[in-house]
Amino acid sequence: MAGAVADPVRREILEMLRADARLSAGQIAERFAISRPAVSRHLRVLRESGLVRDELVGRQRFYVLDASRLTPLARWLASFGAPAAPDLVSGLAHRLDALETEVYRTRRERRSDAPADAPPDLRPDSLSHPDVKENTA
Repeated sequence: MAGAVADPVRREILEMLRADARLSAGQIAERFAISRPAVSRHLRVLRESGLVRDELVGRQRFYVLDASRLTPLARWLASFGAPAAPDLVSGLAHRLDALETEVYRTRRERRSDAPADAPPDLRPDSLSHPDVKENTA
């Protein structure tokens, strides 16, 4: 089933069926810039994976999404999800603290490398943003 949703065209078809509930093969095909046989192959893959069901009405074949088949895949994918919000915030705070430390260290090194007789506007520490005050504590 994961292979069926791996293709962007098939994912778009699933999105269309989710929004419109029931579409004919022709209605689906007209929304793509690929050939009708190519769309039919995509629909066959989705049908064989159980993600869509087809209904033959006269000479037209209509497709309907069977979202229940996505539940096991969604559950499996969720197990690889992002960390919980507190862990994410804590991790970002730690990285921002490390970045701030690195910025101050780099500025300090640049100041110590600047020649004493260099004009103030050409010293590396004068190249920082004028609205940002450096913490000297």
